Amino acid sequence: MFVPCGESVPDLTNFTLLMPAVSVGNVGQLAIDLIISTLNMSKIGYFYTDCLVPMVGNNPYATAEENSDELSINTEVYALPSRKLVVLQLRSIFIKYKSKSFCEKLLAWVKSSSCARIIVLSSSHSYHRNDVQLRSTPFRYLLTPSMQKSVQNKIKSLNWLEMEKSKCIPEMSDSEFCIRIPGGGITKTLYDESCSKEIQMAVLLKFVSEGDNIPDAVSLVEYLNEWLQIVKPSSNNCTACALPWKIPSSWRLLFGSGLPPALF
Repeated sequence: MFVPCGESVPDLTNFTLLMPAVSVGNVGQLAIDLIISTLNMSKIGYFYTDCLVPMVGNNPYATAEENSDELSINTEVYALPSRKLVVLQLRSIFIKYKSKSFCEKLLAWVKSSSCARIIVLSSSHSYHRNDVQLRSTPFRYLLTPSMQKSVQNKIKSLNWLEMEKSKCIPEMSDSEFCIRIPGGGITKTLYDESCSKEIQMAVLLKFVSEGDNIPDAVSLVEYLNEWLQIVKPSSNNCTACALPWKIPSSWRLLFGSGLPPALF
């Protein structure tokens, strides 16, 4: 499924894979955009798959006229070897009944590439929150059993909240309890498959509503940054400074190019 940009397949042994779920508000994808743009990550390949709707567009991270005419497609892979980071960006929706097949192929690639772990950035419908979730932070995390062994102490030190279980069938009073992520796209499938295959995976998500989800993306990537320390404040003695996230050039057209003057 993975096609490298160069002649040889890059060595991703012990890399951390960051990826989004195509979920409510596209928050995970926007957060991944920020990471790729801020770290100036290089494209190392793409996925050749029939599981997502085909698409092609301009370079979303263009910084100059020389690279503005490069093309991007629905699934691309970026890397930063110095930080042992590899990032998968998804830019289109899944074809019906193909999402589970994609998850299986993705996890097979992760295993064959010897990646150390996967971190999925996702979101869930805020209107599905229960009373406890309404009164607490909008962020939640999930860890597969194999991931808990290696990072549980670090996560506990951050005082994060684990995703609560809820009724599998909300309408039934005697329903069993399970993990539900309404609006989370492939998040739950990826998590379940990783649990069964003993793959180290963490899910970081935020409860959001559809709209201008740029602030949600920034807060989600800062939530991730508490753990991974991807970027640090520009000043060493500044604890409350805004982190230097670099906005991708493509975000200028996030809501279209504006209304044509001819309408008025």
